Amino acid sequence: MIQKFIVNVDRLSKLLAVVSVLLLVAAMLVVCQLIFIRYVFRSPTIWHTDFVVYAATASIFLGAPYVLLTKGHVGVDVIDMLISARTKKRLHFIGGLAGLAFCFGMFIASAIYFTEALHGGWETPGVWKIPLWLPTLPMPLGFGLLSLQYVAELLKLRTEA
Repeated sequence: MIQKFIVNVDRLSKLLAVVSVLLLVAAMLVVCQLIFIRYVFRSPTIWHTDFVVYAATASIFLGAPYVLLTKGHVGVDVIDMLISARTKKRLHFIGGLAGLAFCFGMFIASAIYFTEALHGGWETPGVWKIPLWLPTLPMPLGFGLLSLQYVAELLKLRTEA
């Protein structure tokens, strides 16, 4: 059952990584269109800047679990090279618990913010005025899955020999 949980969380992280990449590609294409419309047609744009900011930000939150899965984050491994395998495993476990605690706290906070935006009918402050729950949704999704990915990574550490 633990192995099935780990596999499913890893798959979900990979799926959100694909969504993250698609959001970045969409943001890039919208920037190109924005430039074309502004400088070729000399026409103002309304939604382009907001979309790019929200899509790029969503990409960061939704791609974070994949970064943890692949150990793609920036790390300093000088201490790792100097300590025993047993101590290294303990430090990784403590770091994983600290990361899980932070991400779970951020999940709760962002879920509250998302819920308030949804039920409060809040809108974005820009010209586009879209409902604020749309651009805030990636925060609880990203931190929720990042928390699950931390649990999966901690379980991987516990099941290793």
